[in-house]
Amino acid sequence: MVSEKKTLNNLTMMKKLLIFSVVMFVFGYAMVPFYEKFCEVTGINNLLQPDKLVKDMEVDTERWVTIEFDANTRGLPWDFKPMQRSVRIHPGEPVEVMYEITNNSNREINGQAIPSYSPRFLDKHLRKFECFCFTKQVLKPNEVRQMPVQFVIEPSLPQEFHTVTISYTFFELLAGTPAISEK
Repeated sequence: MVSEKKTLNNLTMMKKLLIFSVVMFVFGYAMVPFYEKFCEVTGINNLLQPDKLVKDMEVDTERWVTIEFDANTRGLPWDFKPMQRSVRIHPGEPVEVMYEITNNSNREINGQAIPSYSPRFLDKHLRKFECFCFTKQVLKPNEVRQMPVQFVIEPSLPQEFHTVTISYTFFELLAGTPAISEK
């Protein structure tokens, strides 16, 4: 009698845990599109859309900022590098840098670059007008491509920052997958 009651309690607990696990699994998958829609509506984390060119931006000729560039790939047989490791600019001054990417495989590969910045809040002071990160990149076997990034760092960047880093990491997109900015 006691063992039957224990078995029944164990089965009940196992059912509750199974239901909880399924609900949490579904919740985890539902959060991704919810988060993307929330960011789209609020403009938060808008890393993959071009900014508007501000024609009247004042250049702060009193100070210099060094911008370092970094390039990485995750799981791709690509070589990816900036053509310049760094530039020294006045805040408010438009900049164009080139990146080079090489597909070292014998197959066509789709990829998308995701930007990251240091310091983390740099995105509040960085305006990108043209970037390969806005769209999916399709490279044919052994193709080499040079791609521009055009941007400006606003003079509102706090005075204590003399060096910032802009980094891009390319991830593979499965064939037929839209670019992240198209989702």
